Amino acid sequence: MTTTVLTPQQRTDSLRAMTEETFDVLVIGGGVTGAGIALDAASRGLSTAIIEAQDWASGTSSRSSRLVHGGLRYLYNLDFKLVAEALKERGRLLTVIAPHLVEAQPFLWPLKTPVIERAYSAVGVGMYDALAVIGAGGKKTVPIQHHLSKKGALRRFPEIKPSALCGAIEFYDARVDDARLVITLVRTALKYGAQAASRVKVTGILKDARGHASGVEAEDLETGEKLTIKAKRIINATGVWTEQTQDMAGGSGGLKVLASKGIHIVIPRERLKAQTGLFLRTEKSVLFIIPWQHYWVIGTTDTAWHEQLEHPVPTSADIDYVLAHANEVLDTPLTRDDIIGTYAGLRPLLQPKVLDESKSTKVSREHTVTEVIPGMVAIAGGKLTTYRVMAEDAVDFALGAAEAKARPSVTFDLPLLGADGFEASVNQAERWGKKYGFDADRMHHLVRRYGSELPELLAAIDEDPTLARPLATAPQFIRAEVHRACTVEGALHLEDIFIARVRLNSEAPDRGGSEVDEIADIAAAALGWDKETTDKEKANYRERIAAELAAQQEANDAAASAVRMEAPDIVAGEVH
Repeated sequence: MTTTVLTPQQRTDSLRAMTEETFDVLVIGGGVTGAGIALDAASRGLSTAIIEAQDWASGTSSRSSRLVHGGLRYLYNLDFKLVAEALKERGRLLTVIAPHLVEAQPFLWPLKTPVIERAYSAVGVGMYDALAVIGAGGKKTVPIQHHLSKKGALRRFPEIKPSALCGAIEFYDARVDDARLVITLVRTALKYGAQAASRVKVTGILKDARGHASGVEAEDLETGEKLTIKAKRIINATGVWTEQTQDMAGGSGGLKVLASKGIHIVIPRERLKAQTGLFLRTEKSVLFIIPWQHYWVIGTTDTAWHEQLEHPVPTSADIDYVLAHANEVLDTPLTRDDIIGTYAGLRPLLQPKVLDESKSTKVSREHTVTEVIPGMVAIAGGKLTTYRVMAEDAVDFALGAAEAKARPSVTFDLPLLGADGFEASVNQAERWGKKYGFDADRMHHLVRRYGSELPELLAAIDEDPTLARPLATAPQFIRAEVHRACTVEGALHLEDIFIARVRLNSEAPDRGGSEVDEIADIAAAALGWDKETTDKEKANYRERIAAELAAQQEANDAAASAVRMEAPDIVAGEVH
């Protein structure tokens, strides 16, 4: 019997199935790429298992700019195919796959010279719009560009320095809660029969008599139990851990990946009165100022990272860099006192060549799939926006041309959980709000998080009306959201709730410290923790908070990483 909930019991059942069956596909890695692969494979009718060494989305996929975008800057490198592909995927996410999680977002592109820059920028953004319409079969999924005078631009974004622009172009991309997208992908894969377990670490790759990959040796990090999981095909989707995972297989194949750190700062929504985001080109990359319902996200950086991979952290210098670039265009400068949150992630930068050029390989501009050893493939590179295409490529490659043709991907037209009936749920929001005493702001928040699954959360409130109460020190969330994180969304530990589900770790100045007791009480009731376990969870998360806050005061990566690693993980040995 299939399920759509990630719970401790589901995890136990999945692990049992993993040790008893031989799967068509085993996916290693529970970020957006691995989750997408699991859904692609399962929805083709392949028996599928997915394991992740930490929590779902714990790496890059919970630490991104939270954008679904075509990559306007790539047009200036003439990467038309890449941009067209990303815009096509953006359109599908907005309209079919995840309209509840992906929301259209306007951005201003400030112009500094009145004629030449406006002309070439208009052509670039016009091409961006045209590619989006073509990718959507002739339909507009977001509004097209709009040219603004200096006065018009300042009306849309009053905080821009008047000297920083002579006008602007307003264009559209989209935003997404990256971690919620991943968790929803895993849950949708469960719907189609996949088995899934977080905090399961691969310790070795099994091979048959021919030397082909035939499964993995693994450890359940929650219990210490050793597991053997058999599979006909293994897909390595571990991002910055790609080389570590494929090295277990031996052989000469695989990918070479470098880690690049990107950091973001978060400031309160009321700090800027703007009605639109901001897109700025910098000397190295781009800087986005992105509005969310209750805050702004500003980033990012792009610097080589040579420290441990589990817990990248921003340094004091990183924070200064982002503030400095934002303040180049803001009339009232942002200061550290404005910052309510920070986070850092590692991009898996794919190196130009695969390790063994003699092996078959599929290369796109952004991602590559190649054979590690027979029966095991690796995929890396890419971006969150194109996760579905990456997943399709990885499964096609693993199956081989003939079987891939016989079992084509169906995810282009496949809604995620919460997507079917989303518009009807939007239409019910006012009525539900009146029934439960929630205002329009609260209902927008809930509908955008849960889509057509929102009635399930409301049913939990019907059973326990105390779940309707806002969290005492984080009233943007209600207690039911914490309860659902534990009973539906796969949170096993307190940190899982704060980091990837009720995201106070990056959206509150104390990283959720003032909510530890209340959230731990809700989690304890939902997950059956005794007092000793609850106290351990609270102490561990508080240590993490202290380490993260201390790390961002350090001047360089090595010092910041060392400080961060002083806080132990709640589960030892969480590495891929």
